[in-house]
Amino acid sequence: MTDLTGRIAVVTGASRGIGYFTALKLAQAGAHVVAVARTVGGLEELDDEIRSAGGAATLVPMDLADMEAIDRLGGAIFERWGKLDVLVANAGILGVVSPVGHIEAKVFERVMTINVTATWRIIRSLEPLLVKSDAGRALLLSSGVANSCRPFWGAYAASKAAVECIGRTWAAETQRLALRVVNVNPGATRTAMRAQAMPGEDPETLPHPSEVAEKLLGLCGPDLTVTGGLYDVRQDRMLTYRMPS
Repeated sequence: MTDLTGRIAVVTGASRGIGYFTALKLAQAGAHVVAVARTVGGLEELDDEIRSAGGAATLVPMDLADMEAIDRLGGAIFERWGKLDVLVANAGILGVVSPVGHIEAKVFERVMTINVTATWRIIRSLEPLLVKSDAGRALLLSSGVANSCRPFWGAYAASKAAVECIGRTWAAETQRLALRVVNVNPGATRTAMRAQAMPGEDPETLPHPSEVAEKLLGLCGPDLTVTGGLYDVRQDRMLTYRMPS
């Protein structure tokens, strides 16, 4: 069991799905969870579950399109705790399943804003706090379509490819520090986003997000040594890359 007693963890997209259950698992492992999401009701439900399990959380209702709010989040964490131990950048949107040439500009731009620009802004805001930890851990949620380039998933696939590129670059830049950065491919999971993308699919055939969260928890502890890798949840396998000098 991963012990995160006394550690501070930020989870984005924490009001449902993988983010919700990852936040819960982190709290159960002893971390104080800073739960970020747009949906207040989902955050309050999470808070109730964390409290009933004896844990503690700070709720941050926020739209990740608000870049100044992301900056304020970093400042607030610094003022209260002075450091950050875990970041799980989970929040993301699908946009639409559509031919590339048919995607509306506003939809494409929203996908890039939430999935890519907000992830970069979170890194920019929270990296100074993560490097103050004796074992900072950052997980960036990606997808298999980042590499498969599945037809009709162009905007989402491109956004996740960008996230993986950012993650690997960030890991190379910080490889001599205690910070470890890992991209994560959760695989097909029983979430609302998956149902939106694959409406005819039987959700009972897919892993529950709590199963994915259990695997993510294992990447958040001080014993993680890999940085810059891509962890495939379904295969329980870490793909590593040669670090550029």
